[in-house]
Amino acid sequence: MYAVIKTGGKQYRVQPGDVLVVEKLGGEPGANVAFGDVLMLGDGDSITVGVPTVEGASVQATLIETRKGEKVKIFKKIRRQGYRRTKGHRQQESVLQVTSIAGAGKTETWDGTVNMTTKAMINARARNLKHVVAALEAAAPILSKAKTPKAKAEAPAAAEVTAEAPKAKAAKSAAPKAEAGEKKAAPKKAAAKKPAAE
Repeated sequence: MYAVIKTGGKQYRVQPGDVLVVEKLGGEPGANVAFGDVLMLGDGDSITVGVPTVEGASVQATLIETRKGEKVKIFKKIRRQGYRRTKGHRQQESVLQVTSIAGAGKTETWDGTVNMTTKAMINARARNLKHVVAALEAAAPILSKAKTPKAKAEAPAAAEVTAEAPKAKAAKSAAPKAEAGEKKAAPKKAAAKKPAAE
């Protein structure tokens, strides 16, 4: 079963389990989002087209993250006038995972679990940036851990670790400078002169 929905002035064809990137929507990560503007439903050979929307049809999704999209560069130039202007823009976007489609007397749900890993986390792990991964894990609201009382006790400990990390980096960067101050490089010796050829 699939549906065509409208959000952010655009239309998307979705199925249960699809990951979808749309214009920015309100809500926290893990929130449920419902789309009522279903333009079309399809199930095998049967198709239901709305006028303009299908009555009683809805699509449910889970919000994974809200982030900035890829950078777009705007470059303006008027030739022979010395006029050049460069500007950049990053559009806000939301990432969703479709969980169910209901309408035309049928309901189809996705029985998998929603992976709440953000794109920033995936990129940091791929580049082996352990300090960035630690900071993202501490800052990200992990829904499953937030429900348990142990997670509340672990959260302040994680904040202390991230607070100590900049201090440790500052101490490490100061140490080589102190060592360099104690040991001065030996002056370079002048190159030996070559005997003049006769």
